[in-house]
Amino acid sequence: MALPEPLRRRLGSFSRTVFTDGRRTGPPHPGGRADNEILSSLPLQMSLYFNVYYFPFWWLSTVVMLHLKYPVLSDYYKFILITIMILASLIEIIRLYLGYTGNLQEKVPELAGFWLLSLLLQLPMILFLLFNEGLKIQPLERAVHIVFVLFLTFQVIAAFVTLKRMANKLATHFGLNEFDQLEEYPLPDVYSLGKGEGAVSMAGRFTQ
Repeated sequence: MALPEPLRRRLGSFSRTVFTDGRRTGPPHPGGRADNEILSSLPLQMSLYFNVYYFPFWWLSTVVMLHLKYPVLSDYYKFILITIMILASLIEIIRLYLGYTGNLQEKVPELAGFWLLSLLLQLPMILFLLFNEGLKIQPLERAVHIVFVLFLTFQVIAAFVTLKRMANKLATHFGLNEFDQLEEYPLPDVYSLGKGEGAVSMAGRFTQ
């Protein structure tokens, strides 16, 4: 399963705009290009690994607590909780897949999608479940939500740092490729061309 190409292009453009350091004017390794440099984040990958095993425990705990307190909740909060549980489950599956693919395979669009889903959707929903007292939060719920928030916060920070490294390397690699192409196919020497044209015109005058 891969991201649709239009979405990958948009995420790639977003990554270049947000995460590329515009102040960099040269390659990060003057002595070489460091093409074999590993940019994947080990801390981020470890966090994703433990997150995969923690999420079923979080989901089961939240569903059990929802079942126990469901009769005392208002219809408004019943609808909100069920909607959040469905959305959080779907987003988490997509989010973890994008995180694994983007980090291990060093794919900037996938990792950018993971970062956006974590920061803009998953983290706000879990914070809502953690701090909204109208949901009649139980101690077990509060504990599992706090751990989930810690996972998400760490992953947002780690993914941001990793994306900056990947985006800067891509920008540097793109600049080096352009430089190589310029060396391989140099532009015509305008000065010498003009000089040659001048010599031809002078020779024509003398022959006349």
